[in-house]
Amino acid sequence: MDSNKFSAQIERFEVVETGRRRRWTDDEKLKIVLESLQTPRAVSSTARRYGISRSLLLTWRRLFRTRTSDIERPQPAFVPAMLMPEQPPAPPVASVGSASGRMEIVVGKSCRVIVGRRR
Repeated sequence: MDSNKFSAQIERFEVVETGRRRRWTDDEKLKIVLESLQTPRAVSSTARRYGISRSLLLTWRRLFRTRTSDIERPQPAFVPAMLMPEQPPAPPVASVGSASGRMEIVVGKSCRVIVGRRR
């Protein structure tokens, strides 16, 4: 006899399969993402059509955006420096502020660095 009156005895144990993880190829993901981008507010309907969660589709879209923006964004690189042969000194020009020993570096349209000589 069991010491606990309220304990239940398990007579039958059944394993219920809840589903299997699907594996999506990159081409399938790309097709689904592009379809969801065609019309505004198509995320939920596209996700329902393919039987995936809305959050998974949004994750794929975010990954798609970062990959395409990385392709378009120029990668940082070194600029080759060229040494030019010395030219004979130019005749002195009468000016208020002499620019000798001064270097100007222009980077793009919005950045300019002016380096003067040390005194």
